[in-house]
Amino acid sequence: MNPAYVALESGHVIEGRGRAPGTARGELVFTTAYTGYEESLTDPSYEEQVLTFSYPLIGNYGVREERFESDRVHPRAVLARELTDEVADWLASEGVPAVDHLDTREVVTDVREGGAMKCGVAVGANATPDDAVAELERCEAMSDHTEIGAQVSVDDPVVRGAGNDGPEVALVDCGAKGSIVDSLLAREATVHVLPHDAAPGDVAAVDPDLLFVSNGPGDPANYEAAIDLVREFVADTPVAGICLGQQIVAEALGGTTEKMTFGHRGVNQPVLDLDSGQVVMTTQNHGYTVADPGDHLEVTQVNVNDDTPEGLDGIEYDVITRQYHPEANPGPEDTLDFFDDVLAMSSADAPRAVVADD
Repeated sequence: MNPAYVALESGHVIEGRGRAPGTARGELVFTTAYTGYEESLTDPSYEEQVLTFSYPLIGNYGVREERFESDRVHPRAVLARELTDEVADWLASEGVPAVDHLDTREVVTDVREGGAMKCGVAVGANATPDDAVAELERCEAMSDHTEIGAQVSVDDPVVRGAGNDGPEVALVDCGAKGSIVDSLLAREATVHVLPHDAAPGDVAAVDPDLLFVSNGPGDPANYEAAIDLVREFVADTPVAGICLGQQIVAEALGGTTEKMTFGHRGVNQPVLDLDSGQVVMTTQNHGYTVADPGDHLEVTQVNVNDDTPEGLDGIEYDVITRQYHPEANPGPEDTLDFFDDVLAMSSADAPRAVVADD
C-alpha cells in the first residue's frame, strides 16, 4: 500500500495507509453514523470537506448506486480506521484520495477540541509529509468558498414529476440530496429544480405553490441569490427549507447565522419539539446554525444536546424549515411527516397569512 499523510491545522501530521491516491485539501469534519457511508459520500453538503468516519469499519455492506444521493462523491478526501477494498476502489475511481489505518479517535478528538479545521492530504508512492503540509497551506476557510453553490447545483432548470397531481414546487438547488426530490415526488408534487442562483423571473415562470430551499455546503451568507428569492416571494408563496435552506430562510427574514465549532454530522441527533414535548432522532450534516431567528420566525424545535434551533415556523409568513434531514437516507424516519405538512401548507385551499408591512 502507498504511504499517506494528513496535515492538520492544529499542527499534527498523521501517517496512515494509502487506499486511493492523490492530493487534496479541505475542512476536516467527522460523522458518527454507523451506516449510510454511500449516502454520506454522495451528499453534496460535504463539498470542499475532508470526511472522517468515526465508526471503525466502512464498507461492510458494499457499494450500491441506488443508495447514492447524487451522481458523484463530494468530500475532497476520506479518512477511516479501515476501508474495505470495494469502497477504496470506488473512491479511487472517483479520484478521491482515501486513507485508513488511522487512529480516528485521535482525529475526532482534535476536531472536537479545536473545531472543524483546515487539512491537507497526500497519498501515493512518493507522497511525503511536506506534500500534505503544502496542501494544508493552500486550503481556504469554508466561508471563503463564495461560489461553492455552483459546484453542486444544476446548471439549468430541470422538471421532475411532470404531470403529477400535487403542488408545483420550485426547489432552489443549493446541493439538494436526491432523497429530498424523491420525497416530494412520492407525494405527487411536480418539482422544478432551479439553479442556486436562479433569478426571481425563473421562479415566477414556474408560478409555484411552494418555494423550497435545499440543503447544501458552505456558508449560508454566500447564497445571496437564494436569500433574495426568499425575500421576494415569502409574502405570497409558502416557503420551506431543509438544513442550509433553514439558514438561508433565516438570513432572508432578518435572522443571523453562525459557524459551529464542529457541527452536527450523524444519524442519531435528538431533537425536541417544544409544542408536543416529543423527542425524535434525526439525521444531520451541517456546520452552520441559526444564531438568532429574527422577528419573523419562531423556534419550534431545538437540539437536545446544545439547544441550537432545529425547526423554525413563520410568525406572519407561511414558512416551515428544519435544520435536520426529515427524509433521512440514512437514518431514522421519525420526521417524514414534514413533507406532508409542507405540501399541505402549499395547497391552494390552505389559508394565507396576512403579511405586515415592515
